[in-house]
Amino acid sequence: MRLQKKIQLLCIAFLTIAFANAQKNPASPAATATGKINDATISINYNSPSVKGRVIWGELVPYNAVWRAGANEATTFETDKDLVIEGSKLPAGKYSFFVIPNEKECVLIFNKTAKQWGAYKYNQAEDQLRVTVKQQKADSNTESLIYIINKNSVVLCWEKWNIPFTVK
Repeated sequence: MRLQKKIQLLCIAFLTIAFANAQKNPASPAATATGKINDATISINYNSPSVKGRVIWGELVPYNAVWRAGANEATTFETDKDLVIEGSKLPAGKYSFFVIPNEKECVLIFNKTAKQWGAYKYNQAEDQLRVTVKQQKADSNTESLIYIINKNSVVLCWEKWNIPFTVK
């Protein structure tokens, strides 16, 4: 009986350690990209998944379906000033950011419901802005999803694609 209790305690200790270690190294860690374009401060909060040898576009992220543009909670895009995205006005505020990819272009969505888990309860009626852009084939593979804020654009980079959009 004593040996059985020791084995149970050892198993519980092992599982506790394994769980704690899993929490320290999440599969898709939280990340933030911040920057200024003109006078506007932009902040993009997302969880950064990794490729891990998978085919991303068209498989893990299906074509012609709304994707949360990251992992876990929906990615958020926040600006403290009005912007012009690909020629269309985006008022200052905080938005969920989604992408609908396909083989030739991507629809970028700024949705007024900023706090969402994934795209499971996405509601198109809440879209503030939709724009269509052409993705670019990347020169090299980007293992972990990142957002880059440049002087006049934002770029989502992952696997073999860069998805840029102009911002003024």
